[in-house]
Parts: sequence; C-alpha cells; structure tokens
Amino acid sequence: MSNRWYSASAPGKFVVLGEHSVVYGKPAVVLATDLRIKCSVRRSYMNSLNGEKLDLYRQPHIKYLTRDVHYCLDFLTTSQVPSGSGMGSSAALSAAIALAISTEKGEEPSERQLVDESYGAELYAQGNGSPMDASACVHGGGIAINIPNTNNELWTIKRNDRTWRVSDIKVPDLSFVIGNTGIKAPTGPQVEKIRRFKEKSGFASEIIDEMGKVTLEGYSALRKNDKEKLGRLMTQDHKLLSILGVSCNELNKLVNASLPYSYGAKLTGSGGGGCMVALTDRPDKVAEAIASRGGTPIVINSGSEGARIEKSIADGKRMDIPLQ
Repeated sequence: MSNRWYSASAPGKFVVLGEHSVVYGKPAVVLATDLRIKCSVRRSYMNSLNGEKLDLYRQPHIKYLTRDVHYCLDFLTTSQVPSGSGMGSSAALSAAIALAISTEKGEEPSERQLVDESYGAELYAQGNGSPMDASACVHGGGIAINIPNTNNELWTIKRNDRTWRVSDIKVPDLSFVIGNTGIKAPTGPQVEKIRRFKEKSGFASEIIDEMGKVTLEGYSALRKNDKEKLGRLMTQDHKLLSILGVSCNELNKLVNASLPYSYGAKLTGSGGGGCMVALTDRPDKVAEAIASRGGTPIVINSGSEGARIEKSIADGKRMDIPLQ
C-alpha cells in the first residue's frame, strides 16, 4: 500500500546497580549502551515481520503497541542487542516500534509518552516489572531510579502501591565490558522467582533493602567518578543477587575472571544467564579473560543517545532527531 518506510531506533541498556530490587521501589542506576535496535514500518495489506506473516499472539509487544492501529503494517527490525541477555532488548524494541508507528501516524510523542508505551508493552508481555528498562532505552545516557533529593527528575511513574521517580544522570566517561554467557534467560521467570522468595521469607526482603543501600552509595560514587568505590559496590551487589538465586555458574565464572583486571563486576539484568558487566580501565584484558571462560565480550562506552527517528528508507532524508 505504501513504499514509504518510517524508521526509529533505541539503545539497549545495562544495569550498574539495583536490578530486581527496583521492582519493589528501591533505587537503581542504569546506563544506555551504544548497541541499538532499529525498526522500520510501512502500511501494508497484511501484518508482516521481517518478510514473514506476523502472528500478533506470538508477538505480545507488537500486539500491545498496535492496539490503536486499525490497518496492517510491515515491520523490519535489525538488532545489535542480544535477546534474553539482560540488556534491554525487549524495551529497546518496544521503544523503536512505538516511535516508528507514531512517526508513521504523523505524531511527535514526548519521551514520557514513549516510555508509557514501551513500559505498557513490557507489562503486557511479562505481567510484572518496573519502568526502568523503558526509561533507559527511551532517554539514553544514564538514569537513576528513586534517588532522593535529585534536581534532575524526568518523570514519576506509579503502579499499584509502587512509585518510580526517574532522574537523569550526567555520566562520566567510563569503560565497561559486557560478558554474554550465551544463555537466554527471559526476565519474567526471574522476577517471579524473587517474588515467591520474598513472600516466603523475610530474609529476601532484607537482601532487597540492602541492595537499595548499595545502590544509593553507588550513585554517589558514579557522580564523583569514584571508579574504585563504584566497582567494589558492583561486586557487592553481585553477591546479594547471588543470594537471591538469580546468578548461575556461567555468570559467576565470567565475573570472577574479570575481577583481577577491573574495579568490580556483576551480573546485569534479570540473571539466570544473559550477561555480566565489568567496570575497567583495561577493557582488552577483561575481554580476553571473559573469552577464555567461554563468554562473548562486548566493550562498550557510557552515554549513548536515546530513542530517535532514523533515516526514512524511501525518501533518503536523514532524520536523526532525538526526542525532546
């Protein structure tokens, strides 16, 4: 029906501190990566995804994001973000799709509107979670969740009895290495595991509270560019996540291999597989250590741009327009 494609992209993310505890309203610190997911859409006679007929019931994120679209669309997606790795692939995909659809409709959503769409898609697909990933993938750079007395608040999101106050972080120039175990671990089951643990044991609640304290200290260290303290807190956070049961042998091997060459290391994301991250000034050595233990290393830098409109495939005009 149309030769014109409308394209958008969004970055992946990694959690420096606070995954899982953020679901219960505790603080978190999250940075966008320089790995991106791109989505292009155009009107069509039937719904398709990368050239194949699209079954919306097998793609719940797209099903949610097209709930108010009363015509068919072709979707093309390309991704640098490994799926099931804890690097925000579903949130980045949701943000890119939502922005591409809005652009096709002639709309100009704000960052907050795009976060609401992306977070809504996450909830629809997973049933639980925080707006952390959606906020990081839409805003880019760095964000903090539920940090008191900050002057850089972006938005507040409430759901049931939980509140998440999202703030911008001015991220110093830092070098990280991601280590991918290659084990895909969906977020939902890991979140549910901790929910059950928390219901059965007050000890789990104490660990979650401790993670909140560690994250507050880490936020302060990040703002001061105190890499040694931030690294120590990352390693401490990994131990707490391990106690909660969301690490695994493969993640622990990569974390331990990274520690001699880094300030600190931890799993990042929901756990159970996926990725770990190390803060380091020696990325080549950390990458080598990760590879020697069977992981796939990815050297990344902090401060990537958030969701943006990309070049239209049909007209060839460049439109790298960050959201305001």
